[in-house]
Amino acid sequence: MSSAYLYAAARTPFGRFGGALAGVRPDDLAVVALRGVLDKAPGLDRAAIDDVVWGCANQAGEDNRNVGRMAVLLAGLPVSVPATTVNRLCGSSLDAAMMASRAIETGDADVVVAGGVESMTRAPWVLPKPSRAFPAGDVTAVSTTLGWRLVNDRMPREWTVSLGEANEMLGEKFGISRERQDAFAVRSHALADAAWTDGFYADLVVPVPDTDLTRDEGIRAGSTVEKLATLKPAFRPSGSITAGNASPLNDGASAILLGSEAAADRIGVAPLARVAGRGVAAVEPPMFGYAPVEAARRALSRAGIGWSDVAAVELNEAFAVQSLACVDAWLDEGLADRGLVNAKGGAIAIGHPLGASGGRILGTLTQRLRESGDRWGVAAICIGVGQALAVVLENVG
Repeated sequence: MSSAYLYAAARTPFGRFGGALAGVRPDDLAVVALRGVLDKAPGLDRAAIDDVVWGCANQAGEDNRNVGRMAVLLAGLPVSVPATTVNRLCGSSLDAAMMASRAIETGDADVVVAGGVESMTRAPWVLPKPSRAFPAGDVTAVSTTLGWRLVNDRMPREWTVSLGEANEMLGEKFGISRERQDAFAVRSHALADAAWTDGFYADLVVPVPDTDLTRDEGIRAGSTVEKLATLKPAFRPSGSITAGNASPLNDGASAILLGSEAAADRIGVAPLARVAGRGVAAVEPPMFGYAPVEAARRALSRAGIGWSDVAAVELNEAFAVQSLACVDAWLDEGLADRGLVNAKGGAIAIGHPLGASGGRILGTLTQRLRESGDRWGVAAICIGVGQALAVVLENVG
């Protein structure tokens, strides 16, 4: 078994729902990320790419029919470069990177591009197909932007609560206050703004042609706990979750270039990080926000390290409450400092275009390890319907 290495990462800026990227098709967003990561390896013969593994959570509109393959063709890569699209909801692009790394480790591939895309703005409304021609009754159009839809009647009702209600339940379970959630959200915005101002994201983010978006659109530099405290609860009249302490709806794409150690000469750049461990876990659907705890535990075990060895963590902030629950658990398990988590901001500020977020956190983690010189980092993401993924990276850059 050989090791899989991360050679480059790139992503688009993340746009707000109905914002600067609203006019860009998801397959075109995917092209931007795909070209962006390959531009970092100009000496790589594009025909030498063994596969492209792409994540997308929706696939109900312009991102249908294998958007990964569509991006390969639209990007002008050789038609001999294959591609597949995978769907593990919010974890789709992290799953894509994990699949790519396994193919490299087993020798099935030497060079693979992984990534993902989501345009939540352009996600269509859908109608259930009638069982017979000319139905007399009304049918309801369903938004495919987020959450459950066209649910099987046999699915237990307690499993199909909204994502927000599920996280209200999680907050009750762990006693996490509204004040802690709002403070966590303010930190996300402040750190993301500082990271952009300091140039941290300059090498990671590639612009989308014909748009004016130069950085992540949802960052609110002036956010304060006092301002967030004025927002009304979004899911329960007396709940703790608001639009200010949860990730927004977004558009964007991300990409990762992975390869074997032997492929370094062909890729033309030195590897940055080794994929040292992977973990996947599942829990009851409403507790999905807490699932990264077990996924990270498994990834660390497979890497042969513990939380005390970890110097950087990228946890996708679906909601402040689930992020706090996970970080609290990791501190109990040996993580040295909560400040190691999302030190360059998180999804509450940066955004969470579902299929692209896993690639974003993996690229950010690599950049953080490269900046600090520390050895070990963890990327983790919770996934609706009760799942989570985690990856351990070892800095080799």
